[in-house]
Amino acid sequence: MRGQQALEAGDFAEAARNFEQARLLAPEDRDIFRGLVLSYLQGGVFPRAVAAGKEAVERWPRDAEFRHWLGLAYFQDRDSAAAIEQLRKAAQLAPQNADVHHDLALVFLDQQQYPQAAEQLEKVVRLRPQAALDHVLLGRAYQNSNRSLRAIEEFKSALRIEPGLPLGHYHLGFAYASIGRNAEALAELRQDATPGQTNAEVFYQFGHTLLESGQWKEAVAALGRATQLAPNHQDANYDLGKALLLVGQTDDAIAALERAIQLNPQDASAYYQLSRALARKGDDAGSRQALARFDELKKSQKETGGMATGRERK
Repeated sequence: MRGQQALEAGDFAEAARNFEQARLLAPEDRDIFRGLVLSYLQGGVFPRAVAAGKEAVERWPRDAEFRHWLGLAYFQDRDSAAAIEQLRKAAQLAPQNADVHHDLALVFLDQQQYPQAAEQLEKVVRLRPQAALDHVLLGRAYQNSNRSLRAIEEFKSALRIEPGLPLGHYHLGFAYASIGRNAEALAELRQDATPGQTNAEVFYQFGHTLLESGQWKEAVAALGRATQLAPNHQDANYDLGKALLLVGQTDDAIAALERAIQLNPQDASAYYQLSRALARKGDDAGSRQALARFDELKKSQKETGGMATGRERK
């Protein structure tokens, strides 16, 4: 069939045209509908994938594959509630299909429904225990639902399966840092914070943990790299300013803190640190002005205990 040949060749528009023509001739042919839905889905024509998928589900309501593809089409069309409904039904029809549980978990992760994502990913790792990425995703779901110890075990499992897993040590280090095990966190983060690393978040977390551990000079280097890679990373600029102030590089600290404020003018903590830096430089008027802004923001942000970001004044 020309439609199947076009689909296999990656010509999704041509495949869809052929499957549409074939559907007119054989509207009860399930394989034609499979090709049609898949052509629209892979071709990125998500509204049409939804329409074709709905028609297929109406004709064959117990076909798990159609439910699965319709759920994916809904998700890509940004209708997460409908996506979850269809993927749940697909999972009921095909409980041993790891891909269905995986895709349902991705929708839950996208919607920040972390316990629900973890529930699905637990099924995935039971069905295919040797897929490192599944363990990473489960670890992230655990981490974001305040189950850091379980997250640590999943990240360790991922690294046992694939020792060179990209960002594997970062995820494990982040989990260690979240429960205050900074020495273990630094040992892991250091393995991913290499000269060839281009992910700013790795260097930010490494630098932040170094800063919290009192290793200020090394923190400056890591945070400086983070801001090089991501100049608009507000937290990295804030921590860099704080670290620079601690090592006595006052002018550079002021520049970093002013950049942090530019990126988030509502960050009270940045004004507090800027006040300290300006005072150290001898700019008493500027210091008082920054401190007044800190006090103003602190009073208006009572829900965070007076601190705009929840940071401690250290």
